Amino acid sequence: MQLIACPWCGEREEAEFHYGGQAHVAYPEDPYALDDEQWAQYVFFRDNPKGPFAERWVHSAGCRRWFNALRDTATHEFLAVYDIRAENPLTAQRQGQEAS
Repeated sequence: MQLIACPWCGEREEAEFHYGGQAHVAYPEDPYALDDEQWAQYVFFRDNPKGPFAERWVHSAGCRRWFNALRDTATHEFLAVYDIRAENPLTAQRQGQEAS
C-alpha cells in the first residue's frame, strides 16, 4: 500500500484519497462564449506526460480537504504535496531555468 502525505493529517494509506484530475486547469473566463469543440477541450482533454505531473487529490476518508500533488506518472512516487492556491512547481522550475 502506498502512503500519501496529506498536508494537514500527515501520511495515510492511499485508500483514504481520491484522485481529482490534472491540477492548475483554469475555468474558462466566459464559458457561454465557448463552442462545443472548445468546451470539449476544457472538459475532456488533459495532459498525459510520462514523469512529473501536477494533480489534484482529496483526503476523502480523513479531513476531506483538497490539495495538489506533484507525482511521477512513471514510478507513481509523490514528489511533493502543496496547497491548491500555490503555483505549479513545474512551471516555477521551468521559469527559473529560462531566467538562468
